This record gives sequence, structure tokens and C-alpha cells, in this order.
Amino acid sequence: MLSILSSTRAIPEIGPIPQHIAIIMDGNGRWAKKRLLPRIAGHRQGVEAVRDTLKACIERDISHLTIFAFSSENWRRPAEEVKLLMQLFLAALEREVANLHQNGIRFRVIGDISKFDPKIIDCIQRGEALTAGNTRLNFTVAANYGGRWDIMQAVRKMIAENPDLATDFDESDVARYLAMANAPEPDLFIRTGGECRISNFLLWQLAYTELYFTDTLWPDFDAAALDRAIASYRQRERRFGRTSEQVADQQRNKIPTITKEKV
Repeated sequence: MLSILSSTRAIPEIGPIPQHIAIIMDGNGRWAKKRLLPRIAGHRQGVEAVRDTLKACIERDISHLTIFAFSSENWRRPAEEVKLLMQLFLAALEREVANLHQNGIRFRVIGDISKFDPKIIDCIQRGEALTAGNTRLNFTVAANYGGRWDIMQAVRKMIAENPDLATDFDESDVARYLAMANAPEPDLFIRTGGECRISNFLLWQLAYTELYFTDTLWPDFDAAALDRAIASYRQRERRFGRTSEQVADQQRNKIPTITKEKV
């Protein structure tokens, strides 16, 4: 079985452009409030920002984009807002999946989708099946997702399928059951809206991801804002536990790095 390499076990390939970007899209409600609009108006405008970001990622040859659309903790929001968010999610699925397919984008949802309305589940499953063969961009939506949930469900599945691992397993055993087991770990994490936390998003996968926080509210996030995040990423020294001298030696000698491993 082929598994994506873990950054805590080996050094992944590093380039000037992040190949996997993960985003927490924060600030929709505040964007609407500033304009004396209902919060749902901000979420609707946020869908437009997602569309623009997808286009920008394709233009920059980024292979993976993962967005946090609805966390497992977002059910705590007012019931009316949750209801409107679910309606918006369904409408976006019905309207956008065909466009994703036409543009060669593979669509996936990670999270406990069993909690959603059957219409949403059906749209998700049909969208994933329709776009399964696309390779231009891998677009993943985290919905009813939490990083702790992801680790717990992975351990449960691992033990259910391999009872002998219950008392003797390592990182690679768990990793293959994570929701994003077939995607590289994010190179760059972006959170909009001015908050500086990861809010239970991709806890396992963000171990060595570069973090970028911006005050820009999500509906205002555009290609220029993405470029600013990438410019910040390009200034980082990605050491993965090594010293700066080791990184410099590798760059001088062009020592190849490994991107995948067999487990």
C-alpha cells in the first residue's frame, strides 16, 4: 500500500510554491456586519471567494486545496444560522460540482457527513463520484470535521480491521486511516479574519506546516491575498528538525528528498 510520506518520519520535497494549501475561512459574519447585512450574506460572499481561490490555485500550479467549511464545533452556533448554512451548503453543492468537473477539479469531503441531511449526503457522494478521475486540482472540503475526531476515527478503523494492532502500532499504521491519507501534508496553512489559532483543523497533518494568519476577512480574500501568503511562505526556512546549516548544505549539494514511501 502506497502512503503519503509523514514529515515527522522523513523530509518531504520542498519547493518555492506550496503544493498543498489548507485554509480556515474566517470572517464571513464580520464582513456582513460591517455592511449592515445579515451574517448569511457574508457566507454567500464567502462562496465567491472559494471560487476565486480555486482559480488562483490552478493558475499557480498548486495541486491540493483544503478548506474548513464547517467544524464539528460549529453546531454550537444559533440554530437558525446552522439551518441557513446547511441550505447554503446544499445550494453550493448543487450549483458548483458540475463546474468543478468541467475544470478538471477533483472534489472530496472529509468529516462525519452522516450528521447531514440526506440531500446533502447524496450531493456529496455524487460529486465525489463524478470528479473522481480529475487531476488538475484536488479540492477537499472539511465539513462536520474536527482534528481530534479524525485521529479517533482512524484509530477505531485501524483496530477494527487489524485487531492485532490494538496494543502495538506506530504512526504509519494510524496515518493510513486518516481522512486525508492519500494527500500530502499541507505546506501552507492560511487563516483569515485575524484569529491566530488552528481550531481543531487537521491536527495530525499540520505538524510541520507553515502557518500564516491575516486580518483579511474571507470574503475579501483574493488572488493578491493568496500571493501575499505564498510570498510569506517562500521566506520561511523549512528545517523539519534539522539545523540551518544542514538545510544550507542540502541546498548547495542538491541532495534529493523523498516524497513518498511504502508502508
